[in-house]
Amino acid sequence: FFVKSSHFKKGYYMDFKELASKYKTPLYVYDFNYIKERYEALKNAFYARKSLVCYAVKANSNLSVLKFLADLGAGFDCVSIGEVKRALMVGAKRYQIIFSGVGKSDEELKEALENEILLINVESFAELLRLEEIAKGLNLKARISIRVNPGVDAKTHPYISTGLNENKFGVDAQTAKKMYIHAKASEFLEPTGIHFHIGSQLTSLSPIIDAAKIVSELLRELRALEIDIKFFDVGGGLGIIYNDEKEINLYDYAQGILGALKGQDVTIVCEPGRFIVGNAGYFVASVLYEKFNGKKRFVITDGAMNDLIRPSLYGAHHKIFVDGKDENLGTCDVVGPVCESGDFLAKDINLPECESGDVIVVKGAGAYGFSMSSNYNTRNRAAEVCLLDGKDRLIRRRECFEDVVAPEIEFLESADARAK
Repeated sequence: FFVKSSHFKKGYYMDFKELASKYKTPLYVYDFNYIKERYEALKNAFYARKSLVCYAVKANSNLSVLKFLADLGAGFDCVSIGEVKRALMVGAKRYQIIFSGVGKSDEELKEALENEILLINVESFAELLRLEEIAKGLNLKARISIRVNPGVDAKTHPYISTGLNENKFGVDAQTAKKMYIHAKASEFLEPTGIHFHIGSQLTSLSPIIDAAKIVSELLRELRALEIDIKFFDVGGGLGIIYNDEKEINLYDYAQGILGALKGQDVTIVCEPGRFIVGNAGYFVASVLYEKFNGKKRFVITDGAMNDLIRPSLYGAHHKIFVDGKDENLGTCDVVGPVCESGDFLAKDINLPECESGDVIVVKGAGAYGFSMSSNYNTRNRAAEVCLLDGKDRLIRRRECFEDVVAPEIEFLESADARAK
């Protein structure tokens, strides 16, 4: 990248106007060099310890992103069989894939077993019994971990908090213990891991360590029962800087988890998603025009809530700038063409005076941006581009109208045929 702008760290510069001209907008751009830095920083935090970094596929599931991480040695945390298939498609090692999620179907469990992945992460006693039955039918042994809900408040947005009893995830420690005892006695279950994940966008270390201590104590009890747990999975959730947050120090994070284990010999698994790709990503849109309703100023762009829903869904804040403009700031809302009052990328932020064709850039859009996008209002999903060592490359073409309606066309045609 060229060295130019204060908008970027370590001298990285991206010519967003050139990228917008070349690939059109709306557009997602990912800095693969930054993805590598973040993965390696987390891996190195557990240097000389048995550890496995399993990237949370849901954050950004583009195959090129997954392939890049797989080549770096990453494992993968998947919450659907589709994500498992994506990981396998890019050459991920089967023994580095974990299948999580509250509502796995029989078909998904069957396929996960047949693919011989590392662990199926079980979320309830009912799911454990169903998995056992499916494994019996296949005459296979299911390697499992159980998600423990430690009852720790992560102090994050309620939609991404997962460690309290009011959340749908996991089971309490005593229920987990009963499940492990059942699994140990089963011919078709192999209890191999223990797991917790208390929420996402965590910027305080203490809830993570509190949860690790609770689950570590359960691990000690399980080992006393001769249940051989090999993997201690601390989940993901490490927060990033969107505005003025402070990131958790990785050395303190690793040492805190190791301290909570009190010398127990297990492989530590962590499942970062946002931490690796969040600030590697930029959402790029073009200004259509400005509009004033009385004193209220709107900057209307071709990017919308269907492209980036986080501001509308979570009230999330993303820093935004106009490429090449820094002066004449004024308060405005940045909005899109979708027919909803909830269609905004930002509210009451300061931006320069804009004109048609200006390029706006939304920072921190690498996680839960494209992966949560939709075709609402029959809008085509954006293209995705990677930047690596100064070179740009298309990694997902922009959808066209024909892509959007293709699954419906054959049924429309058959209905017309029947009508005739």
